[in-house]
Formats: sequence, structure tokens, C-alpha cells
Amino acid sequence: MTALDARVRDEQAVAEPELGFETRQVHAGAIIDAEAGARITPIYQSAGYVFESFDDGVERFAGRSARRAYSRNDNPTNVVAARRIADLEGGLDGVLVASGQAAIAAALGALAEAGDHILAADRLYEGTREMVRGLLRRQGLEFETLPIDSDEEAWVRAVRPTTRAIYAESIANPLGEVADLDLLGRVSARTGVPLVVDNTVATPYLNRPIEHGAAIVIHSTSKWLGGHGSAIGGAIVDGGFDWDPERFPHLHAARPHGAPSWAERFGRGAYGAYLRSVVVLEQGPTLPPQSAFLLLHGIETLSLRMERHVENAHAVIDALRGHPAIARIHHPSLDADRAEVVARMLPRGAGSVVSLDLAGGREAARAFLDRLELVSQMTHIGDVRTLAIHTGSTIHGKLDEAERLALGVTPGLVRLSIGIERADDIVADLRQALEGLER
Repeated sequence: MTALDARVRDEQAVAEPELGFETRQVHAGAIIDAEAGARITPIYQSAGYVFESFDDGVERFAGRSARRAYSRNDNPTNVVAARRIADLEGGLDGVLVASGQAAIAAALGALAEAGDHILAADRLYEGTREMVRGLLRRQGLEFETLPIDSDEEAWVRAVRPTTRAIYAESIANPLGEVADLDLLGRVSARTGVPLVVDNTVATPYLNRPIEHGAAIVIHSTSKWLGGHGSAIGGAIVDGGFDWDPERFPHLHAARPHGAPSWAERFGRGAYGAYLRSVVVLEQGPTLPPQSAFLLLHGIETLSLRMERHVENAHAVIDALRGHPAIARIHHPSLDADRAEVVARMLPRGAGSVVSLDLAGGREAARAFLDRLELVSQMTHIGDVRTLAIHTGSTIHGKLDEAERLALGVTPGLVRLSIGIERADDIVADLRQALEGLER
């Protein structure tokens, strides 16, 4: 064994499948540094890795060696974080990228090309919608949306020969509509079109889309997975799928130098291999290893934080329900029309994004936000700190009023991301900021 071999053992899933979520969030996918004995995954701050010989370099670049060639798509710190997220989601493998937006672009880019069709639920994060109607449309992708509560047959009828993905958020941002992933999973199975789910708001602690039929799961790791708001990042998890050669010929096409196709070599994991070895390698949306290191530390406490996030969200809802300044509170737990779907999809709780529709409109929102003391006014969610933003003038600010109202974004809508502070302190700050804002 060479010194390089001794430096780091191959990645290993330390956690066994039968171990609980709380154990796996600490141990899954860990690298053991054999030389230094470090138990914490180190930051591997290196652009590349030394070849043992000429032939070793050839084998690495041909993909015939398990050893890594370059950090653009194969940094050890990043690999550990990606595999840990994949383990928690129940996937085959994962890849980290530079942001949640990069994750969406890379995930869809590995499925579709110009002229292809993406079918999506109509309730999506505005940043996703902006990319869909802008950059991705200019690159030749066609997007169609259906109401999130459409029935199974409506989804099946909307699938075309050119459809390459069905796309949804498990919990939509900012109003908290919950997708019926069981229904969408059945549509995927019937049509051969993979279900892609953005699971950022729910996290794998509250919902695991692969268990409901999703083929691919996306995260903005900057949010609850990291939790501390100190590093931007994104993740894509390959859940495995039977890749139809007619819909996805690029996964079945012959590769250079007689190499087997992605599907021949990796089977149901062909997508993840193609994503890492082609899309991420060629486009280069690389996450810095320092960010992956911070992400790993966040993941270790995910279950504890999510329990507190959910508990605090309900405390806020209970405290503000019926307040004269609030016309409506948005949270999945309050959606009576889809209560059965919410209970089935989110048995551990429905997340911690709570949106307040202030009866006094934009000026009431301005007064409320500027009075906040403990709660931070900023554009972010999933932080340990409670955050607030007026979405109509910021995130949805590029839309006209009719477009905002069609999405349920009223002039007085304020999105709260409830943190893990003492619930009484959060409530007290919200209450004092609401004082005098009557209907």
C-alpha cells in the first residue's frame, strides 16, 4: 500500500441500513483519515490528486479506477456530504453543487435537451419559476404547469412523448401547499417519466420523496440541511429509475473508446453517474469543500432542529390565530381542503415556513417588518434564527399585481421562517410588531 492509499480509506457507509435516521445523520458516508486519525471529515482543500503513474492517470480519466482525478466533481469532503444526504433520502448516490438553483439547472439538464417538455406543479418557489421562464426557456426547454391538486388522470393526459420530467416541491414556498407525491409517483410509474422533487422545505426528516416514487430529489442545502445560514449549496440525489431508451437515449448511447453506456454500466443509477461525470464535470458548478464541511456539521443535528422548528411554528400559529391584524395564516397544517394529503405526506410535521397575510396590506407589512427586533428581516429560510420578508416587494417583486395575486401573494403577505429560539421570545417579538395594526 502506498502512502497515498494510506492517507484516506475509501469512502464507506459507516451506518448500516437498519440504523435510525438520527444515527445516520451523524455517521453515514464518513471518511476515516487513517494517517492523522481524524474522526471529523477533513476539508480536502485540493484542486486535484496525484497520479501514481502514467497508467494510473489514464485509468482515472477513463473512469475505470475508483480513485479520484479532479475536485471539480469529486472532492472527498463534498462526496461525504452528498452521500450522507443520499443516505438520509434513501437514494443510491448524491452530488453537491454550488447552490439550490444550480441543483435545479443541473438536475433538469441531465434529463432534457432543447425541444423537450417539463411538466410541473403550479406552486413553485419564485426563483425556480424565474429560471424556468427565463434561462431554461431560452435554452429550448418547454415548461407546462398543472394545478398542484390536479387528479392523476389529468397529470397522465398532460405527459407527452417529449416529456422528460414531472417536477414538484414537497412543500411549496411561500404558502406551504403540499404535493401528493404518492399520486405523482403513480403518474411517473405509469408514464415512464421520472418524478423530480425539491424537498428543501420538508427535509428528509419530514418527508422522503423516493419512498413515494420520486426518481430524483433536489435540495438547497443552504436551508435546513445546513441550518446555520453560513454557506450556500445544493444537492441532487439519484433515487434510481428504469431509464427508457427512447426518452433518455443519452443514457443508453455508446460512449467513446468502447466504454459501456451509462445504463449498461450503472443500471438504475445511470442518471447519477451521468450527472456527476458529464453535467457537473463539464459545467463545473463546484461547491467549495469548506462549504461542504459546514454542511456536514449542520446535518448532524438535523432531526433535533426540525423537531424544534416544527414545534415553534405551531406555537407561533397558535399564538397569532385570530389576531385582528392578520387576515389569514398560511401553513400546511391549516389547509383543511388537503388535510388528508398533508397528514399522509408529513406525519412528523409540516415544516416551519409560516406566512402571514396582514389585513392592512403593504403598508401594514412595512410597519410590521420594521418593528421587528429579534426576528431578522432578510431573504433566506431554514436558518436557526427566525427570519421574515415581504415577498411581494422582493422575491415576487418582478411580477405585476395580477401575477402575484394569481400565486396567492397578496399585498400584505409576510413570509416567516421560524427558527429554534425560545418560542415565547419569537411570539413576543411578533406580537409587539403587530401592535396597532388593526383591520
